Amino acid sequence: MPEGSALPSRHVALSDVRAAAARIAGTVLRTPLVEPHAVSRAAGARVLLKLDNLHPTGAFKERGAANRLALLSAREREAGVIAMSAGNHAQAVARHAHLLGIRATIVMPRFTPSTKVVRTESWGARVVLHGETLAEAASHAHALALSEGLVFVHPYDDPEIVAGQGTMALEILEDAPSGLQSMVIPVGGGGLVAGSAAVVKELRPDIVLYGVEVEGYPAMAQRLAGEPVKVGGPTIAEGIAVRDVGELPAAMLARLGIEVLVVPERAVERAIALLAEGAKVVAEGAGAAGLAAILAFPERFAGHTVATTVCGGNIDPRILANVLLREMLRDGRILRLHLDIPDRPGVLADISTRVAAAGGNVIEVSHQRLFAAPSVQTAELELMIEVRDANQGAAIVAALEAADYTVRVG
Repeated sequence: MPEGSALPSRHVALSDVRAAAARIAGTVLRTPLVEPHAVSRAAGARVLLKLDNLHPTGAFKERGAANRLALLSAREREAGVIAMSAGNHAQAVARHAHLLGIRATIVMPRFTPSTKVVRTESWGARVVLHGETLAEAASHAHALALSEGLVFVHPYDDPEIVAGQGTMALEILEDAPSGLQSMVIPVGGGGLVAGSAAVVKELRPDIVLYGVEVEGYPAMAQRLAGEPVKVGGPTIAEGIAVRDVGELPAAMLARLGIEVLVVPERAVERAIALLAEGAKVVAEGAGAAGLAAILAFPERFAGHTVATTVCGGNIDPRILANVLLREMLRDGRILRLHLDIPDRPGVLADISTRVAAAGGNVIEVSHQRLFAAPSVQTAELELMIEVRDANQGAAIVAALEAADYTVRVG
């Protein structure tokens, strides 16, 4: 059975979300809504961030998992639960099963990073690694559910999961200042955006709610447009890299007229960096997708008050470091220079002195005599220099060229 093959029988209404909010109160953290001014300045809009990355498992998935598990019968609790996930849903189900004393089995694809496996196991869950894709893991999870009599907890195609996720939007509307004009919600399988739509369309129909997907995985946008679903490729937003969206969320979004925006990878990277530097908030790619849409579609949000969620913060530290360095390089705060220099004593010291005099900080040096230099009497020098901005970088290049060095940037 594929990832999104469940066929739920009903839509989710505001009353379902309110019931879920009462049910999970005290079990799931009520996360803050903040307004980082640096983010608003960069976006040209008043941006409110719902920090669902602050949940103990680092993502909004706790909302739906807590609601679904709280509704299990005594017999179902005794039988135990099973879920399929490569990350955040796995940890959410494992944690809330642990809190309720319920046995949990989580099926994860074999490619799942070991850190996510360890975190899931730390909540007492049995982790089964199976398949190369989420769809293969899902099929195996359904098979285990049948053979072992376990209750399958779907990550998004379940009305109680959708209702639980909708509590995020309910909290935004309760905490937001007056004048909120739009809301932007990342879309993977669609549970979060569907639950949010149920809330917004009933409580504040004047607010425009958008979903957002990354360009390699626009499955929901394609479904809503009646197009064949074609997705694939690497993405930093792996948390929303879904092929089979939920039938229930897709039906709800179609009925409620929700538009799904599609953003490029570059916008997601920029959003991750802006959150880290401007808001001091750590976001994974999927968690930054809402802000990415605000940055990528300024004509829709300029001058508006717009809310979005940082729905997850489980990003690999190495990936975060690479994103920050790439952004510094793109906006001119890291300068990469190549110079062909005379191979004689004192040249490196002279170049270093000139860079320092212009205020640059050399962070990496590569000096090649044997392979890259055009002549046996020259050497190739590559410098990575940290600067305040592009103007200071240009001043450093000018200072070196004034000393008759030939400089290539990039």
